[in-house]
Parts: sequence; structure tokens; C-alpha cells
Amino acid sequence: MIYADSSIIMRWVEGVSQLRAPIETCWRQLSPADRVFVTSRISLLECRCKPLRNRQERLLRQYEIFFSGQEVDLREIDAAVVEKATEFRASFGLKTPDAIHAATATLVGVKSFWTTDTDFSKCPGLAVEVFKAV
Repeated sequence: MIYADSSIIMRWVEGVSQLRAPIETCWRQLSPADRVFVTSRISLLECRCKPLRNRQERLLRQYEIFFSGQEVDLREIDAAVVEKATEFRASFGLKTPDAIHAATATLVGVKSFWTTDTDFSKCPGLAVEVFKAV
């Protein structure tokens, strides 16, 4: 299982080819059993906010399809996530949404954490892979 933060999901769903290409390449190299994006419910908020504000119905539908897909494991923000996120925020200065992502990934025990943000490298126990544009 791979953890995808919101930035990866946004690139996957709406990114131009040079932003999507590195993610798609890594995805294709995974075994079929590992082709699952784990993410927090907060990704729904982060991904849908701008399209909702801009009344981009087509893009909202694309996100709906993505988040309901078989390859997505959407995790709730429960008490354990809040507790771990609080530790990450206090210890490493992560923003609250990022702390929730890091906590969720840590508690699930994902193989790799995909992001575009180098701040996640501060978190012990996360095998962070930072994607840049090609």
C-alpha cells in the first residue's frame, strides 16, 4: 500500500502530463497487490475545495470517481490519528492537514508515502518519496 497525500491525488486527477508522469511510472512498477492508494478523509476536503469554489462540476465528478475507486483506501480521522497528528505537529512543526496525513500513514503502516512536500521527511518511520515535475 502507498500513502498518497492530497498533492499526489491532485496531480493524478488533474495534473498535466509532466506532473503526472513520474507518479504514473512508479505506479506501474508496483505489484498489483501494492496498487492501493491509502489516504485520509482530509484529502477529500483538500482536493475538492477549489473545484467546489470555482464550480468545476466535471472536476468534482473526477474526484468522486477517484475516491470511490477500488484502488483507494480512504481512512477516517479517529482518536488515534488525532493523537499521533498532535505529536507530529508539536515535534516537527507540520501544518495540521500534513500532520493528519503523516499520522494516518504511520498508523496504517504503509510501504511508502508519496508527496510533493519535503517536510514529511522529518517524520520518523515514513518512507517518503517526493515527486517533482519531469
